[in-house]
Amino acid sequence: MIKESTKQAVYELIRRYPALSVCEADLLAAVEVICDSYRAGHKLIVCGNGGSASDAEHIVGELMKGFLLPRKLGKDMEAKMREVCPDEADYFMENLQGALPAMSMVNQVALNTAFANDQAPDLSFAQQLLGMGDAGDVLVAISTSGNSTNVIYALQMAKVKGVKTVALTGKSGGKIKSRSLADVCICVPDDETFRIQELHLPVYHMLCIAAENEFFGE
Repeated sequence: MIKESTKQAVYELIRRYPALSVCEADLLAAVEVICDSYRAGHKLIVCGNGGSASDAEHIVGELMKGFLLPRKLGKDMEAKMREVCPDEADYFMENLQGALPAMSMVNQVALNTAFANDQAPDLSFAQQLLGMGDAGDVLVAISTSGNSTNVIYALQMAKVKGVKTVALTGKSGGKIKSRSLADVCICVPDDETFRIQELHLPVYHMLCIAAENEFFGE
């Protein structure tokens, strides 16, 4: 069960973007899935194409370091640092921040290009999920059309590996929605690619804010 203050991130998003009220249930479900995964010690994996690839990188950047809140390291970590590297411990404690483990599959240039050349370009994300996805992880799959083949294959491999899935799509949801390929499908209410992307950004910012609040908030 997530904290009430964490749920407020969803309500604040809808207050600022009223059009997203149609997504409220799915937004809350996505927050729950992500927070449950982190609470159990798992990680978040992200993929997308083009502008959505940039969004994947953006999400990882917000999760792996402080976003809105200070993420001070705890006493146990401080003690380990002072034992292992006492000369640097103060510097580490002053500057390092708590992380919510996240990785993007779009930045694996050597692997993706090798696999595309040697095997099948549209299976590069699925290959990464096969190798790195663990049961209990969460895949955030971004496709404005809901029809991106490599993203669909990633979602299918996630199911094979027991990885929970959250999809960000446009209004129709495409094949991702019609074939129920994601555990949670957030279909933002627009059909034009750039406007879908404009709504995806505040949605995934909210997901990052909610997760940060759940684990680093008061």
